[in-house]
Amino acid sequence: MKHTAVAHGKIILTGEYAVVFGHPGIAVPAPLAMQATFEENAASRALTLKWLGISGGEVWEDYARKIILHLEQNAALSFRGTLTIRNHLPLKKGMGSSTALVIALTRILLGPQKRAEALAIEDAMNPGHSGIDFAVIWEEKPLYFRKGQEPQVITVPSDLLRGALLVDTGTPDQTTPELVQWVKERTDDPRVKQALIAIGKCTERLRKGEDIRTVFRDHHKSQVALGVVPKPVQVLIKEIERLGGAAKVLGAGGKSGGGGTVLALHKNPDLIRPVIRKSAQSMLPLSASSL
Repeated sequence: MKHTAVAHGKIILTGEYAVVFGHPGIAVPAPLAMQATFEENAASRALTLKWLGISGGEVWEDYARKIILHLEQNAALSFRGTLTIRNHLPLKKGMGSSTALVIALTRILLGPQKRAEALAIEDAMNPGHSGIDFAVIWEEKPLYFRKGQEPQVITVPSDLLRGALLVDTGTPDQTTPELVQWVKERTDDPRVKQALIAIGKCTERLRKGEDIRTVFRDHHKSQVALGVVPKPVQVLIKEIERLGGAAKVLGAGGKSGGGGTVLALHKNPDLIRPVIRKSAQSMLPLSASSL
């Protein structure tokens, strides 16, 4: 008998890095997801893993097997049969792919209510995480998040992200834990400290109903001040702003290489599409109905 579980990715509207240091953030579920299907077969000698959709090659298959090992140790079981992962999430590009994989595999192998077990594996696999990714991916609802407090489910306007584009600017050269540690090492720097405070204030401004494009422009400036927006991505966002739009890096970003996924907004998104096509790997419309 086959069983299926799904874990959607996440979109952090405000709060990157700042949430690690106790400032608030707002995140919403993404329409893109990881799906896991398990067909148990007690006669099998081992677990066969199949990965379909957006692939990360051996690195991500090994990552999945490490999660499965944690799950087997937790349940004191050896899972046998065929486990199929169908992935529609960009990998290592700021949309919560690693956390979504943890949650999808926990739901399919241990059960849909095993939140504590999933969080323990997230702690082991993604050390130093703020908790915002896990919270919004598990709850599958828009959340106001502050570290150490219970996340609050919030309502966001149905048209908040109407016409938004998910822009793939390439894979960062650094991992999220590496970038978080790098920012932590520089929190005594006044510029870094001020940027984190400003990002937290962006959360409160958005929550109070300020125009999201205005908030995004200031949020982006603060991410640049943190050093997590690569130069080519800064150039792209500057062009989007010049045309009357706004954009920000989702997730950790990067010091070099790509910046992962950028969320771009414009009242008329067709005006910014040509600029994006010139410098990005791909773009995908984000359905506002997913919120």
